[in-house]
Amino acid sequence: MSKLVHTGVVVIGTGFSGMGMAIQLRKQGREDFVVLEKAKDFGGTWRDNSYPGCACDIQSHMYSFSFEPKADWSRAFAPQPEIYEYMRGVAAKWDLARNTVFGAEVAGARWDEEENRWYVATTTGDTYVAQYLISGIGALHLPQVPHLNGIENFQGKAFHSARWDHDYDLAGKRVAVIGTGASAIQFVPRIAKDVARLTLFQRTPPWVMPKPDHAMPEWSKSAFAKVPGAFRGYRHFLYWLNEVRAVGFNGNLGVLKAASRLAAWNIKRSVRDPELVAKLTPDYVMGCKRVLISNDYYPTFRRDNVALDTSGVAEVKANSIVTNDGQEIEVDAIIYGTGFQVIDAMQHLDVVGRDGVQLGKLWQENGVNTYNGINVAGFPNLFFLLGPNTGLGHNSVVFMIEAQLNYIREAMKLAERHNVEAIDVRPGAQEQFNIEIQRKLREGVWTQGGCKSWYLDAQGVNRTLWPGFTWKYWLKTRKVDGSDFELITRSRSPQPAGATT
Repeated sequence: MSKLVHTGVVVIGTGFSGMGMAIQLRKQGREDFVVLEKAKDFGGTWRDNSYPGCACDIQSHMYSFSFEPKADWSRAFAPQPEIYEYMRGVAAKWDLARNTVFGAEVAGARWDEEENRWYVATTTGDTYVAQYLISGIGALHLPQVPHLNGIENFQGKAFHSARWDHDYDLAGKRVAVIGTGASAIQFVPRIAKDVARLTLFQRTPPWVMPKPDHAMPEWSKSAFAKVPGAFRGYRHFLYWLNEVRAVGFNGNLGVLKAASRLAAWNIKRSVRDPELVAKLTPDYVMGCKRVLISNDYYPTFRRDNVALDTSGVAEVKANSIVTNDGQEIEVDAIIYGTGFQVIDAMQHLDVVGRDGVQLGKLWQENGVNTYNGINVAGFPNLFFLLGPNTGLGHNSVVFMIEAQLNYIREAMKLAERHNVEAIDVRPGAQEQFNIEIQRKLREGVWTQGGCKSWYLDAQGVNRTLWPGFTWKYWLKTRKVDGSDFELITRSRSPQPAGATT
């Protein structure tokens, strides 16, 4: 039987964002919150993505909560199982299961203007009523599966990398991999040595740099655990090492062109066939698409059982793929390494705000616009974690999440100080924020680098990345500017943030 549950805060998702928010609420002494998770465990994308070779491309010590340090990471760049176990351990330490409902997928949310409350419906039929709604769903949770002509006739196995079928034995199979994104460059080298034949279908080649990965020495683990300030000092070093890369992404194309030459050399030293080198070398400036890191991706093409196809898929038959240049390749399995629905996922959110405005429809018509990547005008007490225009191409998104956790905490305090039930960002403040970041994004490599990427929407506007240094975002979100918000009382009358109620 479905039920109606009243609480103070509803948090959606148990990835780094949702877990971090739940921990911050508990630190404040709040127990009036519920975390809704569609799966059966914590972990978010690190729970879902378990394909062979899955690992982080940001250093382990940066890709973890600053308030929950882990001194004994096994490698500089942690593999998926270790990150997953870290997250489960953090959840257990803070007893987050006590406030989490698993198997509760959110179907939609509606703001009630009479009650000043969010009504959050789940696919189980239960409804949660809360003052605050915080989305920690992230951008990498809905697999992007392209439609291949004739795929319904395929009699083999087909799955996306984020839904890896571990029960299907690839040994001795003829495998087609569609896509050359971040996931594919990790799992292709791992499965290539087991399969009979692997054909990689590439539409656009990525820039792939060497991965400075190594096992963490025991002395460093000991120092991080026992020497005061050692871990934090190393984390600061990694932060600034990564932060420097933003210089190139934000308009200094000369730096990126120089890096592109280094990456091109990396291809030539790894692949001996000149024709193959040409196919693997991008024709756009590095950084225009996501820069990938790997030490074994390019060498994989030296294997006799690995082939690269750049003509594309014309048709899928019962046991084969026909390419656009007329080849017919027999395959037993098709694996999609085609990433996730990022912008589309945002535009299809079933969230209804003030005056019955649907968020998905609003974003479809006007583009995905927010204030600080966190708030949306007309949707009081709704907060996004790692929302639009807060993704990164150069540093750890966990840093951005922690900045947002602080911001949401301060926003709640703003409402408490003024004894109001809701705050809603002013449209003018949101518009000014978007004007500023889009101006910066137009000057960056994502727009000027000569490519199309999943960072951009259908109109070619970057709705994904933060355009600049992360320390600037940290400064911007340290305090909440009350003048940018309307304060809403039970009478539904908005108040200026400086007013008393």
